[in-house]
Amino acid sequence: MRVVSEEHLARVLAGLPGRPRIVAGGNFAAPRRTLGIVDAAVGEYRLFMLNAQAGLPDREGVDLETPFVGAGMRGRANLRYFPSRLSLVPNLLKGSLPPDVVIVQTSPPVGGTVSLGIEVNILPAAIEAVRARGGLVIAQINPGMPYTFGDAVLATDEIDLAIEDDEPLATPVPRPPGEVAHEIGRRVARLVPEDATLQLGIGAIPDAVLSSLLERRGLRVWSEMFSDGVLALEKAGALDAGSPITASFAFGGPELYAWADRNERIRMLRTEKTNDPSLIARQPRMVSVNSALQVDLFAQANASRVRGAIYSGFGGQTDFVIGALHSPGGHAVIALPSWHPRADVSTVIPRVTGPVTSFQHSYIVSEQGTATVWGKDAASQAQQIIDNVAHPSARDELREQGRELGFPLR
Repeated sequence: MRVVSEEHLARVLAGLPGRPRIVAGGNFAAPRRTLGIVDAAVGEYRLFMLNAQAGLPDREGVDLETPFVGAGMRGRANLRYFPSRLSLVPNLLKGSLPPDVVIVQTSPPVGGTVSLGIEVNILPAAIEAVRARGGLVIAQINPGMPYTFGDAVLATDEIDLAIEDDEPLATPVPRPPGEVAHEIGRRVARLVPEDATLQLGIGAIPDAVLSSLLERRGLRVWSEMFSDGVLALEKAGALDAGSPITASFAFGGPELYAWADRNERIRMLRTEKTNDPSLIARQPRMVSVNSALQVDLFAQANASRVRGAIYSGFGGQTDFVIGALHSPGGHAVIALPSWHPRADVSTVIPRVTGPVTSFQHSYIVSEQGTATVWGKDAASQAQQIIDNVAHPSARDELREQGRELGFPLR
């Protein structure tokens, strides 16, 4: 690894041929300063990131690529969305979407290594893919990046060029869960057995579930990500002190980042491991909790599209639903409000008309109640979803539409 000036890095980048594909760390670990240098030095390029946040380049000549759309790419005309489970994204980078440059944000060097910190995810696979074809690996070294262990640790020899930048890591805007989310959280918490292993997705409802588990003991975490709610479990003594907290990326407030720094209990692994359904299935009493935009009477969930337009993507939801269903004592839970307040529509619909994100869950939960899905025949599933999950004002119409779909509903 050679630390260079920003001017030197700009000259190197300006010499890249064609329209290079640049893979960069996403979520809240984006190497923003380096991306700014890229955008000033390279006329045309493709930028591949996961769950990219606001502030990305927005000009002609830049194509945005992702299998999971974040706020920084959502609705952009220059977006190319690649449907893929998160566990399979590394295969895209090693196959049809090979990178020419990989940019990561890391901790300062220690003993010939740096750490990818809060964003491991697909980056190890991207680095392997770009080095195999003679491309560049660039690091943005930030003293604010926690030094985490596991697959986050990277030998400095794997990095070609680096710049130094001292700025606070980005943090999500706090959005405290409302009463509906808290009620859903309480209902989901009742489905979590003692000594469960947890995976929770992103958003107010997963956060509310965690806040409803503070009195539990012996909980474990095997998840694609974790946030401030897991730190709250740790403070409350709810986590099994003998088990590692396993994830692939994290984001939250400064206290979470300080807690993660050199914390040997936190094990950050690459996506191919955390999201491998066969490894998920080995976790005892695995409870996967994810949200959705819509569910239908066939117990299918849409967590990806709004009015046909891509909103997010498969992410890890499909991986964890499958893994949890195969886990001894495990459950796959979809949790969502029964009514969408902005659109003023029911989130339970007769049939999802677009691509389905996941299906065949254990339970579907709203603030209205819980539908037991697994082990029920199709008609019973539909009946439970209407009676226990749907908003009361939508139930009569759903029953009528369900009968038209062939369900013998009461």
